[in-house]
Amino acid sequence: MDYFLAVTAFNRIVETGSFVKAATQLDLHPNVVTKLVQSLESHLRVRLLNRTTRRVTLTSEGDVYYERMSRVLDRWLEVESEIVLTHANPKGRIRVDMGTTIATHLVIPALAAFNARYPNIHIEIGASDRTADLASENIDCVIRGGDLRDSSLIARRLGSVEFVTCATPTYLAAREPLCHPSQLENTHPVVRYVFPSSGKHNRVEFERGDEQIVIDGTYVVAVNDSNGYVAAGLAGLGVLHTLRFMVQSHMDSGELVPVLEDWSAHANTLSVVYMPNRHLSVRVRAFVDWLAEYFATHPHVIT
Repeated sequence: MDYFLAVTAFNRIVETGSFVKAATQLDLHPNVVTKLVQSLESHLRVRLLNRTTRRVTLTSEGDVYYERMSRVLDRWLEVESEIVLTHANPKGRIRVDMGTTIATHLVIPALAAFNARYPNIHIEIGASDRTADLASENIDCVIRGGDLRDSSLIARRLGSVEFVTCATPTYLAAREPLCHPSQLENTHPVVRYVFPSSGKHNRVEFERGDEQIVIDGTYVVAVNDSNGYVAAGLAGLGVLHTLRFMVQSHMDSGELVPVLEDWSAHANTLSVVYMPNRHLSVRVRAFVDWLAEYFATHPHVIT
């Protein structure tokens, strides 16, 4: 039995005084309405309506049931209307965590478009290079790069971003030509990036055809912040091997020059991640869907 429809049919019969009129309002066959009420009476084990060929009246039990269930039905319909309205115009606060450069270069510059679409959603962004704990910090979702190590989390892939190797023209002019990644182990220092959560540094993997090489790299300076990492490269403190979207504007202006262009590195996957036991609210779902839509058209993201 469709309990909601049965109660609705019962109420319409009481209000119209007719099975046929109730059926017309509900766009149902009168026989269906009759069976719904019979099922409801069978479920309650009481008779709710007295039926004659001329009119329909309430039994004493039916009178009590109608009085109370009409209020319940009104509240039910009110809640459904609120939910529909919330889907059309979600509101509230969401907490999102992401890397500093993802926030400053990719997400925040586009948030005006999200705000125009969903003006009643307020976003609190945690922007840092550390790995946030979704459960303990009550974070709704995070944007992460690379493979997802925690298999208990749910990840929705947003796309991949490419790496580029580059340095300042002044740096390159003062040293021998950089022709092979192996030179990063001795004659050309790199700017070393240190992961805040583990303290480990980034190792660079290059490939060209069948040739592959992994570089630790000699270094002058090491930093654990992505903005500081780029700043060190711009200061001429070594070669940068970083995500292209982080330095594209500096390459466009000539502050940085790409090197080792015949060598490549595996692109880094970006995903939006959330807890499997955390039901996504309408507002969080709206943000996640917007991220997927936005990243799918971004010039630096490979979908």
